[in-house]
Amino acid sequence: MDPKGWRVELNDGHLIPVLGFGTSALDEVPKSKTVEVTKLAIEAGFYHFDSAFIYNNEKEVGQAIQSKIEDGTVKREDIFYTSKLWLTFLRPELVQPALENSLRKLQLDYVDLYIIHYPMALKPGEEILPKDEHGKLTYDTVHLCATWEAMEKCKDAGLTKSIGVFEFQLSSEDMKVLDGLNRNFRYVTKSKTGKVTAVAIDVGFHHIDVVNLYQNEEEMVKALEEKMVVGIVKREDMLYITKVEKDSPYLLEEPILSAIAK
Repeated sequence: MDPKGWRVELNDGHLIPVLGFGTSALDEVPKSKTVEVTKLAIEAGFYHFDSAFIYNNEKEVGQAIQSKIEDGTVKREDIFYTSKLWLTFLRPELVQPALENSLRKLQLDYVDLYIIHYPMALKPGEEILPKDEHGKLTYDTVHLCATWEAMEKCKDAGLTKSIGVFEFQLSSEDMKVLDGLNRNFRYVTKSKTGKVTAVAIDVGFHHIDVVNLYQNEEEMVKALEEKMVVGIVKREDMLYITKVEKDSPYLLEEPILSAIAK
């Protein structure tokens, strides 16, 4: 396949490949497999890689990308790399160091898209999922607009080309925060910079089910249209990105996906 032409434009002008390769893997999968499979994905024509701090394999994904750059298969500008800010790093002063840490592991100078992984903060520290003596998660109090300003600074510093959010729902609270991040509405006004609009909302209601941004998710379609973003539909290790349109076909009847399936 030739995915170079299969791209859509984000609202900041950057292009994102419509087909992506997810790098999340079970803990029992050897790290060497991550390197091997990522190389094979590049050879097969995947240029968009979706990863995250929580996947604990950015070093291996980076090794694979560097290997295919060195052997001439791809150039850095061919690759669209997405990473995500983990919940223990949502305090503003922790955002850029977290991204810089990912970049060191990846051996990259920048990522193409950096996303706030979930709209909630956990207590900072060494533990990925910090818990109290009763085994319950310990949360942190962070205003996401402050986190977003730190994300904007990462973009200004050239560490990421675009920024976005993940798992924001249609709850009134999440949409208020989203509106605050996008600086285009009346609810949240604490941030003073107002420079960058989220280019992508990676939306997920369940771990197994696809979020259908088509005919049976009219509310989400309307919300995304109002925010002028690209919706990302995720299922297992595949990403399909589409400009949200009211008259889009049912997901399983979408022409490109149907052609891939056949």
